[in-house]
Amino acid sequence: MKKIILASGSPQRRKLMKILGLPFVVRPSRAVEITQITKDCAHLVKANALLKAQEVAQRLREGIVIGSDTVVYSSKGRLILKPQNLQEAKKNLKELMAKPHWVYSGLAVIDTQTGRQEIGYEKTKVFMTQLSDDAISRYHKLVPPLDKAGGFDIEGRGALFIPRIEGCYFNVVGLPLAKLAQMLKKFGVNVL
Repeated sequence: MKKIILASGSPQRRKLMKILGLPFVVRPSRAVEITQITKDCAHLVKANALLKAQEVAQRLREGIVIGSDTVVYSSKGRLILKPQNLQEAKKNLKELMAKPHWVYSGLAVIDTQTGRQEIGYEKTKVFMTQLSDDAISRYHKLVPPLDKAGGFDIEGRGALFIPRIEGCYFNVVGLPLAKLAQMLKKFGVNVL
């Protein structure tokens, strides 16, 4: 089997990769991400995933490199990335709780030997219950928001105020596994 390389230092993505049951190594990408939408969210996350995968692939001689990027897009038409501080995290979460929003994740898979690449994305609609300012502050004390797109989690305590989603759950966590498995299959890597 070809060596699998995850081009991300995200602890959430590492946990999700373990679900696939494939041996992999982590090589965080040093690529500079694009932070402005030029076309649409799908284009943005695919471009960032490809940048990350390419940066790691150029450092290696063999293996299948997986790059990923996740962003949140609010109902106000605003891109919400990882918050810079707790004040921004609180403001963003209040905006996201007001109306359903979308989580987009881009995926890029590159075979370092052949240069072949596949790029795709997934999107999920997320519905949240509104919380008080005090409840949001308590949540952020329990779940640090600064390393998460949108500043929330769905796999932990965030599940307490996310009653419903439409789409892939794992996409909201940060790595759409079903989409990734389909893409890996094109490289001869069968998860099942």
